[in-house]
Amino acid sequence: MGKMIRKIIPYNPILKERAKELRQNMTFSEVKLWNEIKNGQLMGYDFDRQRPIGNYIVDFYCKDLRLALEVDGITHLEEKAEERDLSRQTELEMAGVSSVRCYAHCQ
Repeated sequence: MGKMIRKIIPYNPILKERAKELRQNMTFSEVKLWNEIKNGQLMGYDFDRQRPIGNYIVDFYCKDLRLALEVDGITHLEEKAEERDLSRQTELEMAGVSSVRCYAHCQ
């Protein structure tokens, strides 16, 4: 079986510096998850941290699976945040990216 061809997903270049800042200042919950998935520890799949996709930055992204993992704290339970998250998820899905949201209330 041949290797799957990765689809290049464009991103807003303005987000590149912000993604770097986020990688340097991850939340406790993001660090915990990263320690479990980095270096191919999750079934051999490679994940990137704080990856720009379109007009958003996802917490973790696997190019081979086109899968975003999002670690959401308590602020994501507010109504306006839920609306933004839905809009974000819709845009990601239109780009061919699936999302899994993990809710962490001890940030």
